[in-house]
Amino acid sequence: MTTMPDCLLISMLASRAAPGLARTLAKAHLYNWGYMHISDDASLVISELITNAAAVAPHREIRFQISRDVAGVLIAVWDPSPHKPEPLPVVELTLDTLDLTEENWDDNGGRGLPIIAAIATECGHSPDPDGGKWIWARLKP
Repeated sequence: MTTMPDCLLISMLASRAAPGLARTLAKAHLYNWGYMHISDDASLVISELITNAAAVAPHREIRFQISRDVAGVLIAVWDPSPHKPEPLPVVELTLDTLDLTEENWDDNGGRGLPIIAAIATECGHSPDPDGGKWIWARLKP
């Protein structure tokens, strides 16, 4: 783990516990920076990015970074997959279109990236020269 006053970079196992760990660490940094007013948005972005990374690299290493600069708070997640993220088309869900059957219970997601794009001042993805990719979002404090 690398930690400096304005940056936290941590390697973690892609698991169900990873989003909660990343949110907890981020909230401590946001509190120290005086940015608790964006903690809900940051928590949502972190949950989505970490969950997506864990889905493409289960039980493998992922990395989480939160930092700040003059442009805002940067949240970034690295995963080992070279494939760029592909958001699902945005559709309106209703009780009639939501599939709540047991075999499809977890197949109603895929809308995280459009949500991130709506609340972030900017977001994107970048290949890592050493392999994998970084997916990131910037929030204005």
